Amino acid sequence: MTNTDLKVEKDFHTIINERHSVRKYDPAWKMSEEEINNILSDAILAPSSSNLQPWRFIVIQDQNTKEKLLPIANNQQQVVEASAVIAVLGDIEAYENVEKIYDLAVEDGIMTSEIRDMMVKNTRNYYPNAGKEKLKEIALVDGGLISMQLMLAAKARGYDTVPMGGYNAEQFKQLFDVSDRYVTVMLIALGKSIAEARPTVRLPLEDVTFWNEFKN
Repeated sequence: MTNTDLKVEKDFHTIINERHSVRKYDPAWKMSEEEINNILSDAILAPSSSNLQPWRFIVIQDQNTKEKLLPIANNQQQVVEASAVIAVLGDIEAYENVEKIYDLAVEDGIMTSEIRDMMVKNTRNYYPNAGKEKLKEIALVDGGLISMQLMLAAKARGYDTVPMGGYNAEQFKQLFDVSDRYVTVMLIALGKSIAEARPTVRLPLEDVTFWNEFKN
């Protein structure tokens, strides 16, 4: 099986309309490291607070490891049948990378040294003093942004996904020895679907959109 069997989409409108949560995957379909890296490379273009990019990924392809993850993820079969499960984590101390990030911006010629120094100073002044709950909130928001971008990138390349919040976060962190510096955002099953996604509906736009005011 090759990626020539996949339906690759280029039109964004088609991608967002055809992306649905899929729970049935071909267990024989193996994605290459290159394919997964291409999807992740698209995903990391997502925005983040102060461009600190707090997301971290654990790509789980080993079948034995997926079997260990299965009961932690409430025995959702896509965990063991999808080509990979990508765990999205958020680094609440992402500000520790601020010098590296802005040094790269200077090297690429998209930022002056003066602006770099100002951004580093502002980041160092704010984030370490923001409090753990605020840093967790930022990491979860940024983690949500990149998770959605990851799922759209996968769909554009012919693959399907399903985001999963139904798992025991503490047991997951124990299994992968994840420290308290990181918060779990979600698990995303990734692979080739073998069944159509269940149709869903959306509330009318007028039910969720308010102009210049908010009505409870």
